[in-house]
Amino acid sequence: MTTEPEVRPGQTRAEPAGRRPKDVTRRARLRRDWPLLVMGMPMLLLVTAFWWVPTLGNVIALQDYNPFSGGILGSPLIGFTNFQLLLGDPQFIRAMVNTLIITAFQLVFYFPVPVALALLLNSIMSPRLRAFVQGVVYLPHFFSWVLVIAIFQQMIGGAGLLAQTLREHGHQGVDLMTNSDTFILLVTSQTVWKDAGWGSIIFLAALSTIDPNLYEAAAVDGATRWRRMWHITLPGLRPVIVLLLILRLGDALNVGFEQFMLQRSAVGSQASEVFDTFAYYSGLRTGDLGYGAAAGLFKGVVGLILILSANRVAHALGERGVWSKS
Repeated sequence: MTTEPEVRPGQTRAEPAGRRPKDVTRRARLRRDWPLLVMGMPMLLLVTAFWWVPTLGNVIALQDYNPFSGGILGSPLIGFTNFQLLLGDPQFIRAMVNTLIITAFQLVFYFPVPVALALLLNSIMSPRLRAFVQGVVYLPHFFSWVLVIAIFQQMIGGAGLLAQTLREHGHQGVDLMTNSDTFILLVTSQTVWKDAGWGSIIFLAALSTIDPNLYEAAAVDGATRWRRMWHITLPGLRPVIVLLLILRLGDALNVGFEQFMLQRSAVGSQASEVFDTFAYYSGLRTGDLGYGAAAGLFKGVVGLILILSANRVAHALGERGVWSKS
C-alpha cells in the first residue's frame, strides 16, 4: 500500500509525467469558459468576415489599383506615391483642416452636453417625469440624418419657420442652412440635438453606481448641492468621462459622412469637405480607388496615434484609460 507524499506549505504537488502545468491550466480554462467561447463565436466570425478580412484591402493604397485589369493581385505596387499625392493636394489639406476644426469645436461644445444632461436627468426626483424626459431626449437618436436635416431646414431654412416669422414682423429673413460662415455651428447643433440624449445613457449608468451614503454624509456635514456635485458626483464620473474622451479622440477624424454629404451642395465644399467626403468624391466618384483608400488609411493611422497618445496621457493622470498593463 502506497501513500502520496505529504505536501508542505509553499510546495506544489508534482504533476504526472507527460503533463505540463500550462497544458493543465489551458484545458481547465477551456472546460470553464467553453460556453462563453461558443456564444462569442458568431460575433467573432462576423468581425472576421466584415472587418478584419476587408481591412486587408487597404493594400490598394500602395498600388496603382485597377479593378478591371488584375484587381488587387494584378495591380502593380507604387509604394507611397498615393500618400505623396495626398499631402500635395490642396483639397485634401482643406478636408484635413476642416475635420480638425470641427472635431475640436465639437469636443468643447458637444462632449460636455451629455454629461450635463445626465446630471439634470439624475436630479429629477419623480420617476415618471424622469422616464418621460429620457424618452423625449433619446428619440432623436433614432432619426436618420435625412430627417434631421429636413427638420432643421423647416425650422431655420430660407423658407422655414424662423425666416417667415422675421418677415411677418418686418425683418429680413435668414437662411442658416446655406450660410458657410456658420456651418460649424449648424452641424454641431444638429449633432447635439440628435445624439446628446443617447450619449447621456452611459453617464446615467455611472451615476447609479455612486454610493448614496456619500451624499447623505456630505449633507449632514453641511455640504451644499454644488459641493456634493463637485466632490462626489464628478469624481465618480471621471473614469467614464476619461474613457469616452479617449474613444472620442480616437474617432476624432470620423466626424460623419452622411450629415456632411447631404449639406455639401448647400454650403459648398470649402466649408463642408471632411475626410469621409473627400475619400468618397476623390475615390469612388472618380474611380481612383487607390487614392481614396490612401485617404482612408491616413485617417485610420492618425486616429490610432490619437487614441494611443490619449490613453498614455490618461495613465499619466492616474486613470485606467481604455486599457492598461496588468
